[in-house]
Amino acid sequence: MSKPMLLIVDDEKPTREGLRAALEDRYDVYIAEDSTTAMGLLEAEHFDVLLTDFRLPHEDGMKLIARAKSLPRAPVCILMTAYGSEEVAVQAMKSGADDYIPKGRLQIDELEMRIARVLRQQKLEAENVTLRQQLDSKFGLENIIGKSPGMVEVLTVVRQVAPARATVLITGESGTGKELIARAIHNLSPRSRQPLVAVHCGGLPSTLIESELFGHEKGAFTGAHERRIGRVEQAQGGTLFLDEVGEIDSAIQIKLLRFLGERTFERVGSTKTLTSDVRLIAASNKKLEDLVRAGTFREDLYYRLKGVRIELPPLRERLGDIPLLAHAFMRESARENDKAVREITSDAMEKLLAYRWPGNVRELRSAIETAVVLSRTDKIAVRDLPAEVRASEASIATAGGQLIAPGDITVKEAEKQLIVRALKEAAGSRTEAAKKLGMSRRTLHRKLHAYQLEDL
Repeated sequence: MSKPMLLIVDDEKPTREGLRAALEDRYDVYIAEDSTTAMGLLEAEHFDVLLTDFRLPHEDGMKLIARAKSLPRAPVCILMTAYGSEEVAVQAMKSGADDYIPKGRLQIDELEMRIARVLRQQKLEAENVTLRQQLDSKFGLENIIGKSPGMVEVLTVVRQVAPARATVLITGESGTGKELIARAIHNLSPRSRQPLVAVHCGGLPSTLIESELFGHEKGAFTGAHERRIGRVEQAQGGTLFLDEVGEIDSAIQIKLLRFLGERTFERVGSTKTLTSDVRLIAASNKKLEDLVRAGTFREDLYYRLKGVRIELPPLRERLGDIPLLAHAFMRESARENDKAVREITSDAMEKLLAYRWPGNVRELRSAIETAVVLSRTDKIAVRDLPAEVRASEASIATAGGQLIAPGDITVKEAEKQLIVRALKEAAGSRTEAAKKLGMSRRTLHRKLHAYQLEDL
């Protein structure tokens, strides 16, 4: 097995030669006397570890670390300095250093131990990423919960579109799970072994989106102290996910349109044309066609993006999924918070079913996490729910005219309650009730018979 590659950067020859002699048995050691030479080596070879002094000619070690961390395959970085202080240590970590050691107290045994530790941590993180990718690749839809007709249709389209190269546009209200669907498409695709890179366009100022997407060269604008690899380049061979794509301004829309057509781009501040083979998945909680009509979104880009369109239903239109989701979030939160919560009482479930969930699945997850943390027993009760959920009007407190006894609520009982509620809201119209429930009239008749609700 080849040795890990180690680059030592120090302007004092005795120090760097002494460190090389001490470490070359365990590492393939290279040395450099300044940051310029070091960056040349870092760009030419993939080093596992960068061990650099703080005081260097041309620029200090923290700037060198920041540049090293901008590389596509960044090394583990350890900063050495004779000017040891808590302030320098904090600055070093902000620059991306993985560890920091005062040079005046430097002992070879301790240095070897620290290098081994950060390398183990890096290996563990890489293994975790690989494991997650493998699990996601095998179980691409594992974390998507839903048996309502709307979600069944969504998952059917996900399976169909995943193996293709087509661009996908995912639309739906905030909190409906657009990024989860994007990850499922990626994980089920032939690109699953390559990265999925997400850009949340709504959270970035318009002045930074171009640099975020396409990268920039050193000196391209004020504050551009180092070259930056953009997300398009990072996603090479994989998938680029643009969340809230409707927030991109017109100037960047033109560049994105060109990229989609030619798969070419330039970093900000460069005239060199680069290429990147990525699959694009976009998402928006706004109707892009409305933005096109308003003149804020290019029509040609809109048609490029919506190769395949997936519309995610809001949670209020998939009521039958609420018990499934609530129980899944309860189990997950109970594990994370070391709580023995195993059940949801029927009156608490009534409140969950009656609430309109403007924040959709994301809000439901948050509500259940709150309830698990606040629960005083092994059951989630009404008192444990957020105030706005507790205040919801429970219009499904009865089934067939009989009060539901307190206690555990099953998925079947929750579905029974949903049917009663839908019929009440539809004034007895079974056609309208079936639409509210997202099922066919025939399916509703079958369930009415099964639950002995035919007289409703």
